[in-house]
Amino acid sequence: MNMKTFPPISETFRAFSCIIAQLNRPPVLPPGFHFHPTDEELVVHYLMKKVAAAPLPVDIIAEVDLYKFNPWEFPKNAVYGDGEWYFFTLREKKYPNGGRPNRMTTSGYWKAIGCEKIVLSGDGTQRLGFKKTMAFYEGK
Repeated sequence: MNMKTFPPISETFRAFSCIIAQLNRPPVLPPGFHFHPTDEELVVHYLMKKVAAAPLPVDIIAEVDLYKFNPWEFPKNAVYGDGEWYFFTLREKKYPNGGRPNRMTTSGYWKAIGCEKIVLSGDGTQRLGFKKTMAFYEGK
């Protein structure tokens, strides 16, 4: 009996990512695969790699200046997702020498609400980052 061998999953995803980038089409994940990463997975496998300019496991998170769009426009800018979308966006300062972020959009602004949620490693021993909840307000 001949057994067919397949490349490791990481190589498969890397090749898959390259094909998607070349075709400039949204990725279609294989049947049974869904993109529902945990906070830890988002930080470790996507955000840290993006910051380090390292290859991502799959090119599934779009880089978009979210402040140029209103929240109801997000779905058209997403690479993948239905009801839940992920984006990389840079945070600009409101003032050149200040620390306040500029969260203005074309028709409103984003405001951080509640407390920051700390993102810990799976075993709970390392602080990887934090997560903020944002609310959108129309008007200036």
